[in-house]
Amino acid sequence: MPARITGLTTRLITVPLLRSWGVEAPENHVIVTELTNDDGGTGHGFSWTPTIGPQAVKALLDYDIAPFVAGLEANPEMVWDQLWKRLHEAGGGGLTTIAMAGVDLALWDLKARQAGTSVTGLLGQRHESVEVYGSGVNLHYSLDQLVEQAQRWVAAGHNAVKIKVGKPELREDAERVAAVRQVIGPDRLLMIDANQRWDLAHTFRALEVLGEYGLEWLEEPLRADDLWAYRRLRKHSPVPIALGENVHTIYRFRDFIEAEAVDIIQPNIVRVGGITPFRRIVELARANSIRLAPHLLPELSGQLALTLAEAVSVEDVEDASFEQLGLLAAASPVKISAGSGRSRLSSTGRLGLGFDFTDKQPAPAGAAYESAIAEGAVPDSKGNRIEYSNS
Repeated sequence: MPARITGLTTRLITVPLLRSWGVEAPENHVIVTELTNDDGGTGHGFSWTPTIGPQAVKALLDYDIAPFVAGLEANPEMVWDQLWKRLHEAGGGGLTTIAMAGVDLALWDLKARQAGTSVTGLLGQRHESVEVYGSGVNLHYSLDQLVEQAQRWVAAGHNAVKIKVGKPELREDAERVAAVRQVIGPDRLLMIDANQRWDLAHTFRALEVLGEYGLEWLEEPLRADDLWAYRRLRKHSPVPIALGENVHTIYRFRDFIEAEAVDIIQPNIVRVGGITPFRRIVELARANSIRLAPHLLPELSGQLALTLAEAVSVEDVEDASFEQLGLLAAASPVKISAGSGRSRLSSTGRLGLGFDFTDKQPAPAGAAYESAIAEGAVPDSKGNRIEYSNS
C-alpha cells in the first residue's frame, strides 16, 4: 500500500535582511513546513515571501491545505494536481501557489530521504556545478554603494551581475549602469531589472540610452500581467527580454512563450508552487528553445539547476541566503565558491532538500552581518525586528 499523508504543521520565521531591500522589503518571511506519513516518514519544506502575505500563506496551509492533504497518497505530483484544483477558487496563482510550495517541497524532501539521497540525486544530477551570478536589490543604494557592491562581485568571481534600474530620472539610471559597467569591465555580463516600474514608452526610451552598455537582458520592465505590451516590446527591443518571477502558472508561461513576448523565463520555484510545476515549466521552455534563469533562492534553485538538461545560471542576491540570514541550524545544502575565476554552485549532498531550519530566534551570520552594520545597511542588533512563531 502506498504511504499516505497523516499531518502537516507550519511555523513562521521573519528575519531582517543583512542588506535591506529598501523600505518596502527590510526582511524575509519563511513558513517552515513539516509533513508526516503513515509509514513514519517526515518531510521538510517551506514557503517564502519577502513582503506580502506570510500570515495569509500560513493560514492557508493550516486551515485549508492541511485538512485536504491528510489521507492523500504521499506522491508529490499527484498531490500537487489535486491541491491546485481544490484551491483554484481562491486563485490559480499567487498566495495559493506560494502556499502549495510548502507541501510540494516537503513531499520531495520526504521522497528523497526515504530513497537515502538528496533531491538532486533523486532527480538525477547532470552537472557537477553551475554558474552563479551576483545580484542585488540596490535601487535605493547611493552611486558609491552600488559601485562598491559591483567591486565585491568582481572580487567574488562573478562573471555576470544584475542591478536594479527605475530611478525617477533616466539620466540617473544611465549613470549607475555606466558606473557598474566600468567596474566589471567589457567581458562580464551585465543584466538590469526594472521590477515593473516602467510603461512601454519609457521602456523604449530607456533601451535607447541603456542599450549601449552591452546588456545581457532587460528584466521585467513592465507590469508582469501585460502580455500585449511585452509582445510589442520584444518585437522591437535590441536587448533580450526576461520575466517570470511574477508569473505563477505554466499556462501563463505558455501564453508569453506562444505570443513571442519573452526571451528568458525566470520562474521562482516557490511562487509557481514547488518543484513539481517548476519541472513542467522547464520542459515547456526547453521544448520552445527559451532560455531559463531561476529566480532567487539559490539554496533551492541551485539544487534543481544541477539536474537540468541545459546549463543555467543561478541568482545569488548579496548576503541574502538562508545560511547568511541565520535561518539554518545546520550546513547549507549548497556551496558557492570561486573556481577558475568564476563563481560556481555545487551540492553538499545532504539528504532530501537539506534544509534544517532553526528552532531558535535566527541571527544573521557573523562576518557578513558585522560588515553590513559597518556599512549602514542594517541597524544594530538591538534595532533588528525578528519574529518567531510556533503557532
